Amino acid sequence: MSDSTSSDLSGAGGPSGSSTRPYLIRALHDWCTDNGFTPYLAVYVDRSVQVPREYVKNNEIVLNASFDATSGLKLGNEFIEFRARFGGVARDIVVPVSHVIAIYARENGQGMAFPLPTEALSGTSAPQVEETPAEDPRESASGGLRLAPAPTPEGGGEEPPPAAGPGGARPSLKRVK
Repeated sequence: MSDSTSSDLSGAGGPSGSSTRPYLIRALHDWCTDNGFTPYLAVYVDRSVQVPREYVKNNEIVLNASFDATSGLKLGNEFIEFRARFGGVARDIVVPVSHVIAIYARENGQGMAFPLPTEALSGTSAPQVEETPAEDPRESASGGLRLAPAPTPEGGGEEPPPAAGPGGARPSLKRVK
């Protein structure tokens, strides 16, 4: 593939046209839905993202974007918008598409990861969001899942991995080519 026709996953337009990110998000959301999987969105959170801050950890949140968990879901080219319940309270969610860092199926981890937003990489993003644990993990938007740091060459990560889910095996994000 030549440079002029390569995909732009960064979220910016440019010589290769508009970003492919919203189209890939919609396609993977459709794939999850068609196959009976639960589509999860991993989102980088800064001031431009409207989510319940009490569920944000390390400037990230994982959202269940299934039709069963949302109402009024709009997967647009610039924003993803919906209403969802957190701890029994309906909340409006607005996520810039450029802040979606992964979409994957909860059941098997298949999906796609995207680069962090440019402002997150340059260090000009918002300071760390205040973190508080979810009161009931069953009502947590992330369902106990998180993007873990890459292991060090010695085999350890920065933190221990989260506990296994109800099925026993911990889902992981798999690269789809």
